[in-house]
Amino acid sequence: MTHSNITKEEINTLPVVLFEGRIFVVQSEEEANKAVAYLSKFEEIGFDTETRPAFKKGVRHQVCLLQLSTADTCFLFRLNHIGLPASVIALLADEKVKKIGLAIKDDFVALGRRTPFIPKGQVELQHFVKQYGILDNSLQKIFALLFRQKISKSQRLTNWEADVLTEAQKKYAATDAWASLRIYQTLIQTEQEIEENLNTKPNSLTE
Repeated sequence: MTHSNITKEEINTLPVVLFEGRIFVVQSEEEANKAVAYLSKFEEIGFDTETRPAFKKGVRHQVCLLQLSTADTCFLFRLNHIGLPASVIALLADEKVKKIGLAIKDDFVALGRRTPFIPKGQVELQHFVKQYGILDNSLQKIFALLFRQKISKSQRLTNWEADVLTEAQKKYAATDAWASLRIYQTLIQTEQEIEENLNTKPNSLTE
């Protein structure tokens, strides 16, 4: 399976996609425990993080938001309020639950600066898509290539440590995590359908 590249100009002509499922903002350890109990039932979840942008040289903020999404439900963990609860660390270290993300190693390094832990079950989308002939490395380009829809980046440089996240921030954060999962599941499903079609074809014209 091969896909051609897509240009920024082409992406800008596409309709904008937003996550349409449920979004829960997690701001206490109790809420985190409930969210993890729900997410632990799934074999794969979308993963992303956000960090408050630093506009001064030498300034670096800690990762303050962790997004974990199923196909229809996304949890936004406000790490600047709750840190990394033990239940969340256990989920991130659970190899039975795949965490699908882009540039995921960097995100886990950033999370580890809050509380050191050994992550397991992570799937790097940039590597995964290459086996399907997709050479683009950005989430926006990969998604546009597969679904002919544009992921907006308008909220990327907003203040993720704000007391209250705006609706636009919530939608943006959830969309990124969900998009990684959708790309992964779509490519897996497509591969399975191709294999099934090949297996159901007759071996010869006389069958």
